Amino acid sequence: MAARSRRFVHAALAVVLSLLTVAALAFAGPWMADAESHVRPSAEKLKELPTNRPSSSGPIVVAVVLGSSGTVGSDVLAPYEVFASSPDFSVYTVAAQAVPAAVDGGPAIVPTYTFEDVRSGMARQPDVVVVPAVGAPEGTEEAPMRDWIVEQSSRGARILGVCSGSMVLAGAGLLDGHKATSHWSRLGALKQSHPEVQWTGGLRFVQDGRVITTAGVTSGIPGALKVMEDLAGAAEAERVGRLMNYPGWSVAASLSIPAESFATSDIPIALNALAPWLRPTIGVGLFNGVGEIDVASAFEVYNVSFAARTVAVAATNTVTTKHGLILLTVPERQAPPMDRVIVPGAARVQDIDPQVSAWAASRNTPVETIAGGEPGFDGAIEYLAQHTDRATALSAAKMIDYPTAHLNLPAGRTSVRVPILVVLGLRIAILVGSLPAIIRTLVRRRAQRQMI
Repeated sequence: MAARSRRFVHAALAVVLSLLTVAALAFAGPWMADAESHVRPSAEKLKELPTNRPSSSGPIVVAVVLGSSGTVGSDVLAPYEVFASSPDFSVYTVAAQAVPAAVDGGPAIVPTYTFEDVRSGMARQPDVVVVPAVGAPEGTEEAPMRDWIVEQSSRGARILGVCSGSMVLAGAGLLDGHKATSHWSRLGALKQSHPEVQWTGGLRFVQDGRVITTAGVTSGIPGALKVMEDLAGAAEAERVGRLMNYPGWSVAASLSIPAESFATSDIPIALNALAPWLRPTIGVGLFNGVGEIDVASAFEVYNVSFAARTVAVAATNTVTTKHGLILLTVPERQAPPMDRVIVPGAARVQDIDPQVSAWAASRNTPVETIAGGEPGFDGAIEYLAQHTDRATALSAAKMIDYPTAHLNLPAGRTSVRVPILVVLGLRIAILVGSLPAIIRTLVRRRAQRQMI
């Protein structure tokens, strides 16, 4: 009886140790992936930054807010390009402090002004405030942001909450009693945490008075175009909308979108997050004059798919985008080893900056355009499909609420990295679970040898 009890205890211990190992690996993978995508600028990069200015002197002022706890880059860059593409709008970025704001998985952004600059009159008062998703939307770190947004709303500014930027607005009390939407993965939790808000899914954006909230990430483009239509007219919105080339968008287009949820089709991305080890490192070669949406898309598809680590590289510490945003980059001489370099916004390989091409050649690193130079999210999603697989690309598009019906995505090439890592992880778990039995066997054999 005692022997049977011991065998049961030993078996239970082995199972517990194996399960704990699996849990530890399951925690370590996402933690590592998250740490690689949330890199704050070093103190060295905060020195001697270029002077930042608004996009233009247009009569309608747009302030795009940057968080202190990490910001979703596409929520900033995409609406910024929409508004800055019209001479009727003057766009700037604003943050709590005059230091580069960390961006999830992408290059940090140098803010044009601080909240105090706006209060003091150094910066023009905004007619529109764009609020992106941030790392701690209701945390103390973002209290200055929420206070400033409330101030601007009180004085009559329109508010555009992009994706989970609605969480910032809900935390500030600006959505109480109003209709709103958010990223589809957040709606269930938001209905529980903020029942005072009338949360709605299945819509590209929801307008309630002077506040517009959008669905996931890329829905910030139609949301910004709606604000443009309200303030500058339908004709200007249509003109800029054609430049943005957002699938299926027009002033009169339906706002209905599929009501999404996590599904088995998202398993490739889940496995990428659980097993980020040995994934490729991709350099995103940036240059002065690069389009903001081109930058956003190149980083965003890899940030949400966990298929690769991305690093912003350039000839210098910073680049200035097409409409004046200053982004921090890793100078080529300091760049880590990379599997390849991709250049957003270059139509052909011949159009890639010769300095980038020469630097990549000196490292024997392939340098490519994105999907043959196709612009924006279309090109980035097609490129992701080419280098991973169609399922990963479709799931990534779903995570950022980007329509794909018009895309002819290639089958791509399925990587064996993740399956090998999963099998290896399970073997490690089994080995750890077997350690007590191995140790007992070794002790017993040692005791037997001593008795001889």
